[in-house]
Amino acid sequence: MSLADVRSRFDDLDTQLVALLARRQELVEAAAAFKSDEHAVRAPDRVEQVVTAVRAKAVDAGLDATVAEAIWRAMITAFTELELDRHRR
Repeated sequence: MSLADVRSRFDDLDTQLVALLARRQELVEAAAAFKSDEHAVRAPDRVEQVVTAVRAKAVDAGLDATVAEAIWRAMITAFTELELDRHRR
């Protein structure tokens, strides 16, 4: 395997990840309709539940739990901002 092969595999994974994130965004936008205020959008207790579950799933999958948590927190923050924007409209 060459560096070009590895990069090609990264590109393939990135394509799959973008498609999955687009599906997640659809769900975020659907969830926004059920929330009445910004606290409900931010849902700090739910965020912690999700992060805890992801850390456990990461360990089972062989992914470093700290890496998984950092990625999920960044993703949740980005989607929360999107949802807040939609909610404010």
